[in-house]
Parts: sequence; structure tokens; C-alpha cells
Amino acid sequence: METIGTWWMWAGFLAIVLVMLAIDLFAVGGGKQHKVSFREAATWSVIWVSVSFMFAAALWWHLDGSIGREVANQKSLEFVTGYLIEKSLAIDNVFVWLMLFSFFGIPLELQKRVLVLGVLGAILMRAVLIFAGAWLITQFHWILYIFGAFLLVTGIKMWWFAEEKPDMANNPLIRWLRGHIKISDELHGEKFFVWQDGVRYATPLFVALILVEISALIFAVDSIPAIFAITADPFIVLTSNVFAILGLRAMYFLLADMADRFSLLKYGLAAVLVFIGVKMLLIDLYKIPIGFSLAVVTTFIGISIGMSLRKERLERAATRTDS
Repeated sequence: METIGTWWMWAGFLAIVLVMLAIDLFAVGGGKQHKVSFREAATWSVIWVSVSFMFAAALWWHLDGSIGREVANQKSLEFVTGYLIEKSLAIDNVFVWLMLFSFFGIPLELQKRVLVLGVLGAILMRAVLIFAGAWLITQFHWILYIFGAFLLVTGIKMWWFAEEKPDMANNPLIRWLRGHIKISDELHGEKFFVWQDGVRYATPLFVALILVEISALIFAVDSIPAIFAITADPFIVLTSNVFAILGLRAMYFLLADMADRFSLLKYGLAAVLVFIGVKMLLIDLYKIPIGFSLAVVTTFIGISIGMSLRKERLERAATRTDS
């Protein structure tokens, strides 16, 4: 697998991630049960985005001095594009987590622990899938067409079913878990398991954790092929993915009270998947420039967010008029 990543670049990236995780988990009330405020979530969202773009700038600076300006521009643009694509697609994951926590009645102060473990699990799963995908592409170039068709179909399905609400009560996985695991009726703080009358019960918090991890895996399978339409370099793919995922917990609490304001965002995400799928299917006929891809992604997401906010304003104005 061809990559710009040297051993010390991988080591530096790992060090940045570990330091940031340590600060997030331990220095900012990480292990303590508390409700994450909007201000804290907004602050950490800004920090994670800033660190990601500083990493992109450092990558450009290093490559510009060691390999050349052309490669530096190309690789840093690949990183930024991949980061924005993964960050955008991760928003859908956030909405699923909101539904899960709402269904199980998990209060905000207990959600942080589940999300911490969920994000760590997502990073490990994505690392495995990324290296597996990079190896498959180097061995079987035609698999790019399968990735492209998969993204195209996924985007169309997301658009078609954008207005449908999942029936959590009849979800097959939840029903299976309830039939095979003894689950307590109530929460017990941050505990995942409790003993009642000599019998070990899983708490609803543990069930929520399982579903968060499974949803993270499903979204990884959906989104990772998208980054391979931008670059096949494992270093760029993994770093852009990890930085996008690391800020996911902060983004969750930032959007927790605003999810209803982005009702049309799914259409924008669906359009992104369709575009990336087409880009991948055309890869041997015409390579769509990275800069154009970045412009298309930001345009689709920007339009869907803008239209969502406009729709919400019109609905509020109509409600005031009726009352």
C-alpha cells in the first residue's frame, strides 16, 4: 500500500490522539458523571475542528519541505475533503444515538460514558476496516466499482426513506437482546450490570452501549468506502476518519437540543453519498478533481442545513399565526 506516512508520522499522529483523548477524558471531567453543557460541547467542538485543521496545516508544511508543493497541496486537500465527508456523514450517526438514548430514557448526565466507549470502539473498528479496505483495493482494483455501487444505492435509499422514523420498539436486535439477556427495568447510575436477588442483570445503559457500538459499525461500513473515492492512502484515510470521529461526542451534545432544526439534512447527506458513488464508478473514465469534490460536498451540506433552518422558521411563524 503506497502511503506518505512514515513511522514517525504515524507515531506523531498517535501521540496527538492519545494526548487529546487524555485531556478530554480526565482533565475535563471525563470520568465523572455530569451533564455536558451546550457551552462545553461547543468549546470542545471548536477545539477538535481546530486541532484537525492544524494537523492538515502541519501535514502540508512537512510535505512541502520534504516532497514538494504539488504533493503537499494534493495530500492536504485530500485530508480536508475526507475529513469533511466523514464529519458530515457522522451527523446521521448522531441522530441515531439521539433516538437510542431517548428510547431507553438515558438522561444526559449518563450518556457521556456510553459515548466515550462508543467513540473508542468506533475508532478501533474503523482502523481495522480502513486497512482491510486499502489492502483489498491494492489487490483487487475492481472492488472500487462495488464500493461505488454500494454508496450510490445507499444514497438513494437514504433519500427515499428520509422521512421515515425507525420503530425502535419492534427493532429485531432490541427484541433479540431482550429475549437473550436479563435486563433490569431501571437505570442504576453508570453501572452496566447489577445483581438483583442473586441474579446478574444488564442495565438499559449496557443495552444502549451495545446498540451505539453496532450503529457505529454500520455507519463505518457506509462511510469508509466514501473516503476511498478521495484517496487510497491509508495515512490520509485513517487520520481524516479518526479526527472526524474524535469530535463526534462533542458534536452529539452540541446537536442534542437542535436535532429537529435539521430535518432536511438527510437529503444533503444522501446527495453526498450519491455523488461520491458516481465519482467512484467513473474513477477509470474521468477522475473528478479533489477540489471540485470538496466544493460539491460543502454545497450539498450547506444547502440542506440552510433549507432546514428556513423550514423551521416558516413552521414557527405559521404556528404563531395560528395561535
